[in-house]
Amino acid sequence: MLRKFLVLSVIVAACYACNNNETKSTTPATADTAAKAAAAPAASDISKNPDYQKGIALIATNDCLTCHKVDEAVTGPAYRDVANKYTADDATINMLADKVIKGGTGVWGSVPMTPHAALSVDDAKQMVKYVLLLRNK
Repeated sequence: MLRKFLVLSVIVAACYACNNNETKSTTPATADTAAKAAAAPAASDISKNPDYQKGIALIATNDCLTCHKVDEAVTGPAYRDVANKYTADDATINMLADKVIKGGTGVWGSVPMTPHAALSVDDAKQMVKYVLLLRNK
């Protein structure tokens, strides 16, 4: 329980820090800051997506981060690898949500994903939508 609280706290703090970039600067923009600003819109836009926000909150309150990371394969595949493998259409979201709830094996290797039967279908879909938003980043 404490681990879940700590993980959620870190994620909330990171989300707050990422979304708290509306401070006004009195420093004129330089070429370096202009280049960073040009590269930043894609990264900052995704965090404002309601599917991203809801999905990351659900993932933080469940045991997902025990086996998955965004860019690193742990026990299970990296979320970005999953996002790059699948399209974000309704059929895929339903299929992946079903796999989250029922568990599965074989797609990413021989280690099975444990079932998460206590999750609602809507919550599982929301988590999948978050993961699929990570495509090609």
